[in-house]
Amino acid sequence: MKRSEINRLIREASDFFGKRQFLLPPFACWKADDWQRNAAAVGEIRRAGLGWDITDFGSGEFYRMGLILFTIRNGIPNDPKSKTYCEKVMMVREDQVTPMHFHFQKMEDIINRGGGRLALRFYWADDMQGLDQSRPVELNTDGVARKLLPGEVLVLEPGESVTIPQRIYHDFWAVRGSGPVMAGEVSSVNDDKADNRFLEALGRFPKIEEDEPAAFLLCSEYP
Repeated sequence: MKRSEINRLIREASDFFGKRQFLLPPFACWKADDWQRNAAAVGEIRRAGLGWDITDFGSGEFYRMGLILFTIRNGIPNDPKSKTYCEKVMMVREDQVTPMHFHFQKMEDIINRGGGRLALRFYWADDMQGLDQSRPVELNTDGVARKLLPGEVLVLEPGESVTIPQRIYHDFWAVRGSGPVMAGEVSSVNDDKADNRFLEALGRFPKIEEDEPAAFLLCSEYP
């Protein structure tokens, strides 16, 4: 991805969240010199991976397969003294897929906080970490038990949420014609380095072409 595209996407997402009265913490708009000036004080931000995160999952086609998100709070993996929870906000575009994956340790709620309609598909992982095509998926949506067929699409309207236990494969996207979704995630500690299992081998962080200076730093770029 080009740095100019990343800069533009962050501005668009920040504006999208702001129009829905979802305001980000001050460091969301820090410039590179702000990070340098505060370097000694931001250990938790750095270690917990807080802040902006953009990926095209190695596809080179962000609008087809990609995601932009901001991690607001998170624990530090394997640190018993840190937070035990995580919160993210995401901008999910129409037909933009976050590909099929599950988590070994993390349980999460995915929430439609506003905008369009959010579609998700679910499968249990089988013993070989493939898709179990026969086992029904039992989930709670806002505390209400639901039983879905493998691969059945669940659509969350604004305000609705679903709880996803460990080892349940899921992908998601905004429904075409409904507009982008401001999606939330509330979960146990997030560990992108060790806890994600994608069905297909994918790149989690983008390769960046530096065609202009970084207006914002990603969570993987802090000094």
